[in-house]
Amino acid sequence: MRCRMMVAWMALAILGAMGLTAQAQDGWETIFDGKTLEKWDGNPEFWRVEDGTITGQTTAEKVTKGNTFIIWRGGETADFELKLEYKIVGGNSGIQYRSFEVPNEKWVIGGYQADFEAGDTYSGINYGERFRGILANRGQETVIGDDHKPTVVKQVGDTKEIQTKIKKEDWNEYHITAKGFTFTHRINGVVTSICNDEDKKERRAKGVLALQLHAGPAMKVQFRNIKLKTLKPEAAASGAAASGKKKALLLAGNPSHGFGAHDHLSGCSLLARILNESGLVDAEVHSLQKAGWPSDEKLASANTVIIYSDGGGGHPFNSHLEQLNALTAKGTGIVCIHYGVEVPKGPSGEKFLDWTGGYFEPHWSVNPHWVAKYSKFPEHQVTRGVKPFSTNDEWYYHMRFRDKMNGVVPILTDLPPDSTLSRGDGPHSGNPAVREAIKNKEVQHMAWATQRADGGRGFGCTGGHNHVNWGSNQFRKLILNAIVWTAGVDVPADGVSPGAVTVKDLLQNHDEPIPADFNEARWQAIIDEYNK
Repeated sequence: MRCRMMVAWMALAILGAMGLTAQAQDGWETIFDGKTLEKWDGNPEFWRVEDGTITGQTTAEKVTKGNTFIIWRGGETADFELKLEYKIVGGNSGIQYRSFEVPNEKWVIGGYQADFEAGDTYSGINYGERFRGILANRGQETVIGDDHKPTVVKQVGDTKEIQTKIKKEDWNEYHITAKGFTFTHRINGVVTSICNDEDKKERRAKGVLALQLHAGPAMKVQFRNIKLKTLKPEAAASGAAASGKKKALLLAGNPSHGFGAHDHLSGCSLLARILNESGLVDAEVHSLQKAGWPSDEKLASANTVIIYSDGGGGHPFNSHLEQLNALTAKGTGIVCIHYGVEVPKGPSGEKFLDWTGGYFEPHWSVNPHWVAKYSKFPEHQVTRGVKPFSTNDEWYYHMRFRDKMNGVVPILTDLPPDSTLSRGDGPHSGNPAVREAIKNKEVQHMAWATQRADGGRGFGCTGGHNHVNWGSNQFRKLILNAIVWTAGVDVPADGVSPGAVTVKDLLQNHDEPIPADFNEARWQAIIDEYNK
């Protein structure tokens, strides 16, 4: 009998050791023992252990004047993964991480928060408690710039569909990943939000972990199976490097023309969303207004850089010619959209000829509004799947190209009507050379592509003034194809899927207010006409 007991004891010891080894290997640490609040610090009037859970509860008789938290005292969170199960009845709650304790207020926390609630809207968002407000709504991937505000760069899901995966008054699993300054929230295995914090003044590299009990109506929240895995700094790689995909960096310029024209941020955000949905490249929007010129690291990681902004003497590239030239020498693609094709003659113009093959040269090129009709396209990856289309836009023409169009492939070509030169001569309105060209019926090129000797690719397109024109499936497909091609990716035989874009899609991510008298039906009619 004693021998059998000894054997059984040894077997259990071996199995226990194997379990410990497995736990050490996968890196997960259980930080709640299911029995006590050891290493947890919260107001005992509201927090207790109940049925193997950390339980926070308020009642009609026992209320908290403000949000109160139970804080894990086992260390700080930096780069990590956290998994736990939660159940909530009434009210809302959240999981604080990389957070801070508010001075002179016991059990009060501020910082990043993985939200959840008994309602249908906020579970899965990233909320900055006492820390810039909502950082990413459900279904969104955002980038926070130096203005401390989030910009949506991608939709990672539909908020209503995500809600269907969350069980009411029952157990759900929350999974938080913090790598570098990218924060990913998942509930029941579904990505609910991603936040990329590039706000160098406000973002936090480390801080406390805490669980929230919200002020307000009576509620009860419970947590169990709380596990934490600390990640090494090198495990924090994300984005294109992690996915193995080429990266497209879309630079959105400042507001300039009022709502409905030169809507750079909204246009870039729309293109980036569709590119990410295609799975062909990883696309990121960088707002020059909110975050300034991108970091060296961000530019170096891009396979193609897209500029959609005002140009001329204020073109963002003018003061970064050498930096960009070093990137293009290594094969980085360049895409210029609308006013982004115009720079001054001289050093900037010469670089544009090298990078893309052409540009808008003042006193040579012109910028009239007119209806261009594109009925034929050359055989090129950029034109794959593109069907004839027509839009009313500020189609610049008479561009300055390389001598004899050396290495330049015209992509969009039409003959502008005489009415486009009704204005007098000026830096943008007319000049003897362009008048002679139109008089002689010389067709003009409004988009072009080039394959550079360094292996990189360039593309320019003069359209993109009217925001509603992004509703044209064919125009949108052409630009998407160009971005993918300049990133060094083969364009599918039928082109990049342009998606289905509605007026509501075009109203997202504007940096200027939508007018109170905005006519949605008018825009929808234009889109319908373009796509009939």
